[in-house]
Amino acid sequence: MSSFKTSHVSIKGITVCVPKESKSIFDYAYLKPEEQEMFYKTVGIKERRVASKTTTCSDLCEKAAQYFFDKGITTPENIDIVIFVSQSSDYFLPSTAVILQHKLNLKKTVLAFDITLGCSGYVYGLSVINNFLQSGQFKQALLLAGDKSTISTNYEDKSAYPLFGDAGTATLLEYDSKASDMFFNLNSDGSGKNAIIIEHGHSRHPYSPESDIITEVEPGVKRAKKHLALNGQDIFTFALKEVSPNVKETLEYAGKTITDIDFFVMHQANKLINETIRKKLGVDKEKYPYSIELFGNTSSASIPLTMCFALKDKLLKESLNLLLCGFGVGLSWGTAILKTDKLKAAEIIEL
Repeated sequence: MSSFKTSHVSIKGITVCVPKESKSIFDYAYLKPEEQEMFYKTVGIKERRVASKTTTCSDLCEKAAQYFFDKGITTPENIDIVIFVSQSSDYFLPSTAVILQHKLNLKKTVLAFDITLGCSGYVYGLSVINNFLQSGQFKQALLLAGDKSTISTNYEDKSAYPLFGDAGTATLLEYDSKASDMFFNLNSDGSGKNAIIIEHGHSRHPYSPESDIITEVEPGVKRAKKHLALNGQDIFTFALKEVSPNVKETLEYAGKTITDIDFFVMHQANKLINETIRKKLGVDKEKYPYSIELFGNTSSASIPLTMCFALKDKLLKESLNLLLCGFGVGLSWGTAILKTDKLKAAEIIEL
């Protein structure tokens, strides 16, 4: 069963940390000027944030989480769970969440582990943390979600290189007996694993000299097997087939309609894909926020980043009925319906 609900959990705050360095699509020399304009028009990316070689995704998530402590929103002693959702871990081992437990000065009794997911990761991570918190045996939790995707792409691969930006996020959740239920619908299809894949560098194909050999896959697409390979057509077909039915199923399961939702916060995959989904669902533009223009596709960070970028004032001052939907690498996709109520934080900070 892919649909389920959780109870007694509320989101207290969301913070996002992005690198200071911004790269414009119009400075990407591997695209001709007319290609740059077409890319911006269809994909929707004008610029994106790129982390330095020495900055990891966990560094960004650490900075985002530290905001809650620095501002007195909570204390390290209150945190009982920390989950790191990313495909950009610090090491093959140990778990990055355990490393962050130490860096954030959290107590040793903290439950800490990683979830290796990308585009759908934020929704999956919310569901996992909610299932822990709703029992009331844990008080507060940190969901740390993000990716440093730019480290995995090759400059001469115009199918992938200009798409991705780096970001790390922190979501503070807590047990709340008065909180509204959250509804989830999670799905996966591993037969589509090759749609987005880094083939070499792990257990199936360990790093070897072959991993570094750059070949021309098609005109304008050069990469090695250690680089991220993306099949845009396969992703487009998958998204149009699976996302809108998943959203509709979740709405039906939650007993809600399109008009009951204040905002639909979707994974920022590609403006053409997202706009096609919006039209299929019949959602007004005003209820469909974006962040992709200035930050690119930030994988598991894209949903909380979009919330803080486009909805900050409303998140801080109002109660909102939100539908969140992540979809992509795996293939993996999922939808969450939840209510926020005057968050303590909805910040974007730089590192």
